[in-house]
Amino acid sequence: MSDDELRPQKRGRKIAMTTEERDAFLTEERTCRVATLSPDGPHATPLWYLWDGTHLWLYSIVKSQRWADLARDPRIGITVDTGVDYLELRGVEITGTVEVVGDIPRTGEPDDALTAVEFAFGNKYMDSSGGGNMFHDGRHGWLRVTPKKISSWDFRKLAAL
Repeated sequence: MSDDELRPQKRGRKIAMTTEERDAFLTEERTCRVATLSPDGPHATPLWYLWDGTHLWLYSIVKSQRWADLARDPRIGITVDTGVDYLELRGVEITGTVEVVGDIPRTGEPDDALTAVEFAFGNKYMDSSGGGNMFHDGRHGWLRVTPKKISSWDFRKLAAL
C-alpha cells in the first residue's frame, strides 16, 4: 500500500515526519509496542520488528496471547517512539491488519517470501557482522502488518514553528 492509499494524518501535520524521515526512524529504532484485542480487552506488549518500507514485520511467539488475539481478530495497533525531553519526542503509530507468512512455527526451511525479511532482521538483531544470520527456535512465526493508517510526530520540528 503506497502512502497515497493510506488514510491521511489529520492532526499534527506540521510536526509529522516526511516519508523519508519516517522510514529512517522505523529502520533505526528497535522496539515497538504492539496492541491487540483480547477477550478481556486491550493487550499491549513490546516486540522487536522490521520495517521494509511498506510492511512492518513481527517475529512473535506462536503460543503467546498476542498470537491468539491476532488469530481471532487481525486488527493491530503499533507504536514506535523515542525521546526523553518534550522537544525530543518522536514516534510513529501504525494501525492495520496482520497476516501470517511462512510456516508456523518457523523452523528455518527456505522460504522465498521470508528470505529478505529474515536477512534484514538477522542483521538488525542477531548478527552484527552483517551476515544476516537468523536464529530459529521453533517457537516463533512471522506476522506481516499491512498499515491502514500511519501517523507520526517529531516534536523537534516545534522549534521551527
